[in-house]
Order: sequence, then structure tokens, then C-alpha cells
Amino acid sequence: MRARRASIALACLLAAILLLALGGCGTSYDQKTYDKIKVNMTLKEVIAVLGEPTESKGASLGGISGTSATWKDRHGTISVQFINGKVKVKTFTKPE
Repeated sequence: MRARRASIALACLLAAILLLALGGCGTSYDQKTYDKIKVNMTLKEVIAVLGEPTESKGASLGGISGTSATWKDRHGTISVQFINGKVKVKTFTKPE
């Protein structure tokens, strides 16, 4: 019984360590990452670099579509405006 408890405790500890390690992975929304986004990239290409946006809004009128997407984390905020699916304007803001 004691060996089983120790085995379960060890498994839980290893799982917790793995989750913490994976939590540190991923994209950081900083100046270096922002610089990878180029005018005329598609939304799909930007998502390949940044991952899914934190928030996104879109509208279309008369054959023109516009989307505003934002990615946020503790390193900064990257905002990208797309016209007809391509990057037209981008901004990076550092947290204060």
C-alpha cells in the first residue's frame, strides 16, 4: 500500500513538472515576434507565427472585408488589421 501511494505521488509530481515546463513554451508577444509579421501576410500565416489571437473582430461591406486581431501576454500586445485577408497595419505595445 505504501509503495502504491509513493508511486502515485511520484506520477503526480512528474505530471506537475511537465505541465509547468510546457506552460513556459509558446510564443512570446514581444518586439522580436512582432517583427516577424509583414505587410501582406495572410491571417493564416500570422496565426502560424503567433498562434490563435486573444481577440478578433471582423466586418465586411461591399466586397471589402476587414478583421482586427489582437494577441496579448505579459510581454506586450500585438494588434494586426487585415483588409481582404492580408495584413495592412500592425502595432506593438509594451506593457507599462
